[in-house]
Amino acid sequence: MEIRRALPQDVRELLHCLKMKSKYAVLLVFVVSLVIIEKENNFISRVSDRLKQSPQALAEANSTELSPAAAKNGSLASLQELDAAFSQLRSHLYNITLQLAGDPGDTGPRRHVLLMATTRTGSSFVGEFFNQQGSIFYLFEPLWHVEKTVNFLPGGASAVGSALVYRDVLKQLLLCDLYILENFISPVPEGHLTPFLFRRGSSHSLCEEPVCTPSTKKVFEKYYCKNRRCGPLNITLAAEACRRKQHVALKTVRIRQLEFLQPLVEDPRLDLRIIQLVRDPRAVLASRMVAFSGKYETWKKWASEGEAPLREEEVQRLRGNCESIRVSAELGLRRPRWLRGRYMLVRYEDVARAPLQKAREMFRFAGLPLTRQVEEWIGKNTQAPPDGNGVYSTCKNSSEQFDKWRFGMPFKLAQVVQDACGPAMRLFGYKLASSPAALANRSFSLLEEAQPAWVT
Repeated sequence: MEIRRALPQDVRELLHCLKMKSKYAVLLVFVVSLVIIEKENNFISRVSDRLKQSPQALAEANSTELSPAAAKNGSLASLQELDAAFSQLRSHLYNITLQLAGDPGDTGPRRHVLLMATTRTGSSFVGEFFNQQGSIFYLFEPLWHVEKTVNFLPGGASAVGSALVYRDVLKQLLLCDLYILENFISPVPEGHLTPFLFRRGSSHSLCEEPVCTPSTKKVFEKYYCKNRRCGPLNITLAAEACRRKQHVALKTVRIRQLEFLQPLVEDPRLDLRIIQLVRDPRAVLASRMVAFSGKYETWKKWASEGEAPLREEEVQRLRGNCESIRVSAELGLRRPRWLRGRYMLVRYEDVARAPLQKAREMFRFAGLPLTRQVEEWIGKNTQAPPDGNGVYSTCKNSSEQFDKWRFGMPFKLAQVVQDACGPAMRLFGYKLASSPAALANRSFSLLEEAQPAWVT
């Protein structure tokens, strides 16, 4: 008391003021804490009540303003119960999504599948497996337009530059942003309408309701639906159809560098599965010489007549193609962390010999159910009559067609391919022919057994 009396009056007033402020501060913190706790309890209670509603009630609530109801049972007892309740809600919402998708037999999360191949490897045939699945939005070679644009830019584009453009476009397409293609389609779509989407008829999703709009008179459609008359493609309707489908699958022969796809695999919005399709390079060359005859005149003359020498640059181009395929496959088979469980290597020859079995393996890898429609299509289109085996046909007697090339290829042409593509052929289990007799001997298999490790 004596010390307190000795203090000056202004100091005593200051201490008293600080003491009062401290009391008010404690009181304020206490009140704020009570408010926060009460809000948290109300929030958890509301969540608990909402989780007890039926899926129909949840769907109706999306279009009306939420009204907080009094909690009857209080908050959930534990975080474990809250987690279980949210899982139940997620299940309810997923069931509603399935109903909107129109395929109640399809289960599992939304999948994204990329079929990566090169020309004349049977990718159109394998792509049809996914095209026939009603819950899959399938696009056939959407990068065709991108390649045309990139190649005709002033000065062209490097392989790396093209791959980066392809990758970014693929990402948008997998996310159902089909408007990205308007930057590459020529002539430029007007009002999101175009009759020039490459091979539109090869995608069921683009030739069914509601994307198939009434045809328009005096509108020339370069790419049209095969089995029904549709008007110009409405890209907005196509994008909406993509979002309604449960899964998305794309087929492309225009990107070969697997490493460039890492950002897509790691994108949390995607659940991407990559299927790399390969084929014996001798068969690929034989098929290209028929399908793209004008580009392989030198090869044909050299193989048949020996008139024109085979230019080294053409052999180097063949070697480069094989090496890019091999490098990507080796990357996938090394099972890097980012690609683990996301990559599958498939040989066309295995698909041709046992199409239904390989289809089941690919769908299982992708986490998709194999529907009856896919099975029926495979049965119908792998037992085609001889006149159904056109160059671009997806209807083939597959068990008889896959090695037909070997009986018409000159041995010296096979040797060139074996020399240029030896490392890739050994990796994929394609045997080298040591003589013309071995090449044409039907009883001598040029195919080793597929390796289980090819599914990673």
